[in-house]
Amino acid sequence: MIIGVDANEANVKNLVGVSVYTLKLLEFFKKSANERLKFLIYLKKPPLKHLPKENKFFKYKVVKGPLWSQITLPLYFAKEVFQKEKPQVFFSPAHYAPRFCPYKTVVAIHDLSYFHFPNEFLKKDLYKLKNWTKYSVEKAVKIIAVSKTTKKDLIKFYNLPEEKVIVIYNGWERKKIKPKKPSFKLKPKTFALFVSTIQPRKNIVRLATAFDKFKKETNSDLKLVIAGKKGWLWKQIFYEIENLENKKDIVFTGYVNESELAWLYKNALFFLHPSLYEGFGLPVLEAFSWNLPVACSFAGSLPEVANEASLYFDPLNIEDIADKIKKLWEDKALREKLKKQGKERLKNFSWEKCGKETLEVITNVK
Repeated sequence: MIIGVDANEANVKNLVGVSVYTLKLLEFFKKSANERLKFLIYLKKPPLKHLPKENKFFKYKVVKGPLWSQITLPLYFAKEVFQKEKPQVFFSPAHYAPRFCPYKTVVAIHDLSYFHFPNEFLKKDLYKLKNWTKYSVEKAVKIIAVSKTTKKDLIKFYNLPEEKVIVIYNGWERKKIKPKKPSFKLKPKTFALFVSTIQPRKNIVRLATAFDKFKKETNSDLKLVIAGKKGWLWKQIFYEIENLENKKDIVFTGYVNESELAWLYKNALFFLHPSLYEGFGLPVLEAFSWNLPVACSFAGSLPEVANEASLYFDPLNIEDIADKIKKLWEDKALREKLKKQGKERLKNFSWEKCGKETLEVITNVK
């Protein structure tokens, strides 16, 4: 069997989210490749050094051109289909399957946030996400959803039969990175951490307002560190937080590299995740891996991922968020309990498991 893979998401310098997912699956596919199971890896540009090395069972095909999945790759397939070496199944790890693909397709869908928060997307991006994803999921033989939440959304918004969508959780592994302290004046165990792109659906204004309320009620010296680059509508978020009494204790780091992020995870007192919607919620697993107690919202897939290893709050209720911050700050026994539960929960997620289950879906396509 020959499997084709769109690997462009992994062929980037800064690996986050779907890029990590794609790379980890490529690594598993390379390990699984043999005489009877071959892989053709399609790219717009030559493979970067961090991608798995090519061999006779795992080969790269660089196909250059515009509107890659919609025009360039379909035109290439129109010629390739007459060649001896061609895929029986084509796997797209990030929403978009090639248009007019002559091969059976499997597509992975990570979240449908664009249906829940359409105002956070540019009109052209929203059109592509809605319509190109629609084409992809309707054409696919099987669809991989990274959570039950994403599966429910797929069935609801695209009217898909339940049996067409298979849930396979993202994997997880701790990178071997030496923590490096950022330039900010932070002392270990004196801050709560949230890792996120700065955008409205991450619920940062309510988190900051709840933190401000907590500070007023306790006179705590705790700081709130929000690590992540500026995203959609970030200026409005900063403007609203500017009016808070304890704004000086809310630290926005901007983009941090992996070593700096590792230091933040290692030295935080606890982790908060107030998002209004997540298709999976990988930072929760990152927090577990750094032995951090977690409190998160009960929105989207977060309860599915964290299970019993987290405190939960209503993301729309500022008092509830403030209450959970207070509990984590003052109750050391609770923090220790959540740390242990987080470590146990983390055992349910691995890239090996994700890779095996994904490959099983692809190879069983009929």
